Amino acid sequence: MSFVANPFVVILDANVLYPFRTRDVLFSFAQAGLFRARFTDEILDEWTRNLIKNKPQLEDSVRQQETAIRQVFDECLVTGYAPLIPGLNLPDEDDRHVLAAAIKCSAQIIVTENHKDFPAETLEEYGVEKLGADDFLANTYDLFPKSGVRVLKQVRQRYDNPPFTRSEFLMDLIKSGLPKLAALARADIEYL
Repeated sequence: MSFVANPFVVILDANVLYPFRTRDVLFSFAQAGLFRARFTDEILDEWTRNLIKNKPQLEDSVRQQETAIRQVFDECLVTGYAPLIPGLNLPDEDDRHVLAAAIKCSAQIIVTENHKDFPAETLEEYGVEKLGADDFLANTYDLFPKSGVRVLKQVRQRYDNPPFTRSEFLMDLIKSGLPKLAALARADIEYL
């Protein structure tokens, strides 16, 4: 058994929670202790609202997933960040809550696909960086390859309808928008 000492803190934006496979891998890495995930009620509400709006037939499943996330990751919920929002300046004012939460919980990274609304120079003022989900997961895997491949194996083995061979799983990661993570995992395919 290995332990990761003092893992870094990241805010997961709603848009990286939207794709199922990305959400599954992010939360699996977090649950394994490879990083400390953080999010807010606003982030979870945005994810839930948008997913139900685009896929209303999945509402029951989405609500169940939201409940499970809140239960399993209850310590990950950031609160008390609202007073910081008015003092923040971002291109889209609706994204200020994400940066405020990052500041409140001393997150080093905001994992988001919304790069234009989180200018690097603004984030630097607060010691925060932005990364897309694939870059973030690939970097995390690169830091902790043994743990990373173990977690990806667990993720792969959870899928049984249809089950994935190792190669099929890597192709699915690529198809799901995680090509950099898949490329790193390919070197460890015999353990996957």
